[in-house]
Amino acid sequence: MSDELDRIDLKILRLLQADGRLTNADLAQQVAVSPATCHRRTQRLFEQGYLSGVRAQVNPHKVERGTLVMVGVVLDRSTPESFGTFEQAVAKLKFVLDCHLVAGDFDYFLKIRVGDMADFNRLHGEKLIALPGVRQTRTFFVMKEVVDNAPLEF
Repeated sequence: MSDELDRIDLKILRLLQADGRLTNADLAQQVAVSPATCHRRTQRLFEQGYLSGVRAQVNPHKVERGTLVMVGVVLDRSTPESFGTFEQAVAKLKFVLDCHLVAGDFDYFLKIRVGDMADFNRLHGEKLIALPGVRQTRTFFVMKEVVDNAPLEF
């Protein structure tokens, strides 16, 4: 099958993005194809990388991770080696939800969830500033999450 998406594929992607718990039968009915065809199309979307996974969204407040922190990181050198070393180390930290290489005043932005400011203070002192190549960090405590994990529009 071609890598190009038709309207049925796009509808499958939109429906699964809105509700990853849809059964194949329900999904097939909503896109007006047989369950077997729907299953083949969904599998192809996974195989071709259009779908990378399905998971539940856990309410962070219910599991004592209600404090969202963004951390800007500046490395001491801007070399491929220092970036690679930092990225390998930060990928091992389970409390880092996202890590993005950025242009501008920082080299990276980290998205971290913790229970409270004391939790972050401990992690910052023990883990973040110990990451290889870190020259400076700047911390931003999120006051209000206006938009978080919005669905992709396509």
